[in-house]
Amino acid sequence: MLVPYSSCALCGIFKYPASNMDYIGRFAPSPTGPLHFGSLVAAVGSFLQARSQDGLWLVRMEDVDRPREVPSAADAILRWLEAFGLHWDGKVVYQSRRDEAYSAALRELERLGIAYGCVCSRKEVADAITAIGGTPGVYPGNCRTATPVGRQARTVRVNVAGQQITFEDQVQGTLAQELECDVGDFVIRRADGLFAYQLAVVVDDAEQGITEVVRGSDLIDSTPRQIYLQRLLGVPTPSYLHLPVVVDASGQKLSKQTHAPPIDPLTPLAALVRALALLGQHPPTELLRVNLDEFWRWAIEHWEATHIPAVKKLTCP
Repeated sequence: MLVPYSSCALCGIFKYPASNMDYIGRFAPSPTGPLHFGSLVAAVGSFLQARSQDGLWLVRMEDVDRPREVPSAADAILRWLEAFGLHWDGKVVYQSRRDEAYSAALRELERLGIAYGCVCSRKEVADAITAIGGTPGVYPGNCRTATPVGRQARTVRVNVAGQQITFEDQVQGTLAQELECDVGDFVIRRADGLFAYQLAVVVDDAEQGITEVVRGSDLIDSTPRQIYLQRLLGVPTPSYLHLPVVVDASGQKLSKQTHAPPIDPLTPLAALVRALALLGQHPPTELLRVNLDEFWRWAIEHWEATHIPAVKKLTCP
């Protein structure tokens, strides 16, 4: 039975009811190009973690960064998932359609006095960091106490002064981050008016009732910022499991930017067996000769998250 999620500061703004099941996972690709092998590994890991616990597996299109979206890429990704037997539960959620929910979260952060307008351009931020000998990319808090008179805010940032976040990852172990020193006050609404990934993913995970986030370790450094936002907004923190990121022979992450080739939906078993092997599951070669239903039955029955390599990167075979 589906029931609305209710124990949060944002009750009433959520449109999609979450399940009362013990486990709800998700796969959240960005539709910036075709599905490549690295994305398939993340999809397989999150799918098996959910199905092995008789949980729900949701799909969410993280298209909040609309300028990077490739037309028809979202539909193509869904077709690829179906071709590989990765069948999701419920409706697909699109971040590009959820500005109302993100706006409500932003208003709550402003009400708390945590979110503030920032007038700084990227060059101004870089110059300020250089002037104080700060860490590159870490915002030094120029606009934290007051917006300069006569200037319009470009972005909205979150004050992270004094915040240290520690969390336990099921694969990577205990991780800690001093937000002010390591990332600085981060952007939650961009200069182009779009909401930033960090805010959108927190609102979406809470609304969908996600109990565990399974994703690539390239996003592990974002986790402390998301946990901080969860605490501010009064929503639960899911557990986290960060999978090794697949890289090419030169050590670059497989991605659209590095021109990773798309997976072939006509030969799914070969790619699926490779993905299982990279995730430490030791699939037998016989799986190359079964149908998809038999493959997934074996994979779900034998899935062991404890066998996932505790490294952040794995080279694509």
